[in-house]
Amino acid sequence: MSYDVHGTQSWVDLGSPDSHASKAFYCDLFGWESYTLTFSGFADYEILTEGDSGPGIAGVQALADDTQSPSWTCVFRVDDVDACVGTVEAAGGRCLVDPTDVAQMARIAQFADTQGVEFAIWQPGPSGETTVIGERSAACFVELACRDLAEAGRFYGRVFGWSVMDADDGHPAWTRWKVGDQLVAGAVVMDDTWPADRPSQWTPYFDVPDCDAATGRAVELGARVRVPPADIDLGRFSIMTDPTGVRFALITLADPDR
Repeated sequence: MSYDVHGTQSWVDLGSPDSHASKAFYCDLFGWESYTLTFSGFADYEILTEGDSGPGIAGVQALADDTQSPSWTCVFRVDDVDACVGTVEAAGGRCLVDPTDVAQMARIAQFADTQGVEFAIWQPGPSGETTVIGERSAACFVELACRDLAEAGRFYGRVFGWSVMDADDGHPAWTRWKVGDQLVAGAVVMDDTWPADRPSQWTPYFDVPDCDAATGRAVELGARVRVPPADIDLGRFSIMTDPTGVRFALITLADPDR
């Protein structure tokens, strides 16, 4: 699977009310290391890595204030960040953070879609900075929970060129999207069984060798299980909230190349 194609997953970024606690939780759970980046005009930013000198897997930063909700932000690769702003706005989305250069690493921007779900885009910078996606212990899949699946499909189809990938069982409450023949994301309808005040959001799935064991370890570290380990066609997965209340998922892929 290629992650350098327009519209594919590129990065995950955690906004946390306690960045030190979040870093400790995920580093313990996945065996990650970390280092701190300081940029002019930005708060300190923690880069989580697969080793002392390995490429980045995820980022962690403290929330700016109490009005922000802790969450993972899913970041998608684009060919041209500035051009994508117009595409998002023409599709009905809102720009929350204007295109910004992060040192020589990347050019980024952040948006809300037509249902208020935040996401970001990333265009690699001159440094050719690489990230780890789709490998063991890294994010390998993202899933949108929303109230209107058809509207989400329209919006992201226009922004990223996604199209629907036929589901094996034709379940009307969820769908999967692709770029070309490549699976890039999934979506589930938040029906009446979901709490009315639950916001729509993106959730990253992290690849682990043993979903049950990793779920148990996450609970030991303070996570709460929302969906216990279960089998789907992609593999065995679980969904949890971390000790600060942020939703994330684990998956042991049945076919890592899928």
